[in-house]
Amino acid sequence: MMSRSKESLTIREKQEEMEMRNLHPRASFSSKSRGRREKIMPCPVRTEYQRDRDRIIHSKSFRRLKGKTQVFFSAAGDHFRTRLTHTLEVSQIARTISRGLGLNEDLTEAIALGHDLGHTPFGHTGEEVLASRLSEGFHHAKQSLRVVDFLENDGRGLNLCEETRDGILNHTKGEGPIFLERSGAFPFTLEGEVVRISDVIAYVNHDIDDAIRAGILKTSDLPEGTFDILGETHSERIGSLVRAVLKATDLDNQNHITMEEKSFQAMERLRSFLYSFVYVHPHVRKELDKAQRLLNFLWDYFVSNKERLPQIFPDNFERGKLPSLQEIVDFIAGMTDAYAVEVYERLFIPKKWYIF
Repeated sequence: MMSRSKESLTIREKQEEMEMRNLHPRASFSSKSRGRREKIMPCPVRTEYQRDRDRIIHSKSFRRLKGKTQVFFSAAGDHFRTRLTHTLEVSQIARTISRGLGLNEDLTEAIALGHDLGHTPFGHTGEEVLASRLSEGFHHAKQSLRVVDFLENDGRGLNLCEETRDGILNHTKGEGPIFLERSGAFPFTLEGEVVRISDVIAYVNHDIDDAIRAGILKTSDLPEGTFDILGETHSERIGSLVRAVLKATDLDNQNHITMEEKSFQAMERLRSFLYSFVYVHPHVRKELDKAQRLLNFLWDYFVSNKERLPQIFPDNFERGKLPSLQEIVDFIAGMTDAYAVEVYERLFIPKKWYIF
């Protein structure tokens, strides 16, 4: 069989050829994707992972991230991170690492942009409320996968590639280990591993930056010795950690993404410091405790008044049908901070009325 001439190849096919020539042999090649749950015709311009990225960026849940808390709820200032700006910072860091290692930057970007789509309003406080109310618990990574599989696109989902779905589901680690041996809770692509570590690099550094901006932390409060290893400024610390990943990771001789031990330990000290002193700081908890009470009120009302929800929120619940518990979870998890407050005021705050 004669091979096709270069002139007859589509733009997508040319990009796929470039991937095969330029990426590391262990990268995820878009032409070898495990595919989607529902087959679709190939795009003449974009690779499969580029299509995933575009589907995520154009989704409603991605736009709502701009109205969801990262750490500081209703912070007085325009420069505090939201869940959207966190997502963009994770994407930038992850793309830099992937490019440096010869991995698939498009897949990395798609995973990074989609990793927090299922996050609740008011950051992890909202997640804690839902987890406490459900026997099976609640986790934003699983909800993110539910968003792209079922909730977006009017219930049809985004039909993403298996590699993107896996990276979204297995990006998170909370206070747990960052680098693990292969298991069911770990991404099966190296690009997914890159997003996992990039998430930590991003939030450790931008949460410190925001805490200093909020006046609850001084640079001198940070754990001793971390400056000498990572640098004194926000950008220096990110640059040091990115380089520490690139220097330590040898894809020809290692199974997983890793980081130089000295830098890793410094980052871990900063992460522990955030959990011990910043996330539990009285000024942070004061507003988040209010948010927790608000969401608990909403949960109790929705569960106790299921039959009223289609009348009150016709855009979110099907008329004439009693909403399921999962539909209530999806509704609350999808709220922005401001919309949650608006719904609370609508349901529980008396309004003026006049007699003429």
